[in-house]
Amino acid sequence: MEESPITDAMLGRRVPTRPCDNAPRVWRQAARRPGRRAEPLRVAEVRDLAGFDALEAEWNALVTRVDDQVFYRHEFVRCWLEHFASGATLRILTARNATGDLVAVLGLQEQEGHQYGVPVRQLLSLTNKHSCRFDLLAEEPKQASAAFLSHLMGDPDWDVLRLSDVPEDGAAWALMHAARGAGMPWGAWPSARSPYLPLPSTVEAWTKGRSNAKPLRRRRRRLEEKGRVEVERVSGSEGLEARLEEAFALEQSGWKAQQGTAIAQAEHRRGFYTSLARMAADRGWLGLYFLRLDSRPIAFQYGLEYGDRYLAMKPGYDESLGEVSPGHLLTESLIQDFIGKGLKELDLLGDDAPYKREWTREVRQHHWLFIYRDTLVGQALQRSKFRWAPVAKRMVGRWVRRR
Repeated sequence: MEESPITDAMLGRRVPTRPCDNAPRVWRQAARRPGRRAEPLRVAEVRDLAGFDALEAEWNALVTRVDDQVFYRHEFVRCWLEHFASGATLRILTARNATGDLVAVLGLQEQEGHQYGVPVRQLLSLTNKHSCRFDLLAEEPKQASAAFLSHLMGDPDWDVLRLSDVPEDGAAWALMHAARGAGMPWGAWPSARSPYLPLPSTVEAWTKGRSNAKPLRRRRRRLEEKGRVEVERVSGSEGLEARLEEAFALEQSGWKAQQGTAIAQAEHRRGFYTSLARMAADRGWLGLYFLRLDSRPIAFQYGLEYGDRYLAMKPGYDESLGEVSPGHLLTESLIQDFIGKGLKELDLLGDDAPYKREWTREVRQHHWLFIYRDTLVGQALQRSKFRWAPVAKRMVGRWVRRR
């Protein structure tokens, strides 16, 4: 459904704006029977891992009903919590209808932080750059948003609610609409623009008109002159540990090691991607691909195959072979494999990097969403982030350009 925009006149007050106010606010909502009144929802909080674990079956059933993405599933979130937020103070909001069915979930954690040097009490989504995307899970986002905000407004122990990497058509935009309607300070920043490639039904249809087809054929021939080239797919648990070590070592051999962002350089990252691979292999979701030259790995793609999508989470390649583009050669082989298997999309995730744009022009815009308590502190925090800081940034930019 599409919500009609709320105007200042309708609210009878001046409403804070956000820098991306033209972003679509369309979200999925379960159809309601004609004449059926909305039942009041019972909101509760889950504050420990035991309570979170007890929700697994209901949580996944809700995901399946509202937006079946692997990043929203209980197993994925559990793996993320274990390695990136093991000591977090959980504030997972749940909503149940009159019959006790779980109809909405908003995964949050409580954390002390700072905004421009000011201490801030934050409610944050269970996310970081390794979680890819986040959303409110709700059969009826408008109703759930109203119930969750009403619950939070009765709690004075927070200043800002921040949800990271919400897609443009995400249900969490209903929270923003509810906050605006309630007169709460709010705002949103654009975050990742994630490229994705819709896949046709045949390889021939995909190959037709490709601008990089001929250059890659030449590079593949040059690589084949160096030795035997083959693609390996790892989807099960047999030999998985050794293959993961190969992938981690290959990634760490390049520029990511210099920046300190390679998986193997941090125990929590290594633990997350190892545990996620084991879990995915057990459920048939793992798609770990290698391009090998005489059995030596020269490129890999760590990803998940879920539903009709392949989700490309972590790539790596041997930079000493950069002249033949082993990463692109592997991607070309993967796309052919995905089309043969009947997948509908290659989701490249993350940021809009130039190498991803060699494969597609399509992107998904994500945003960070902010809701502040309607207090003097909350109003000041919202103004500092969405009014004063952008103005100061523009002024500094003009001064730098004039020098």
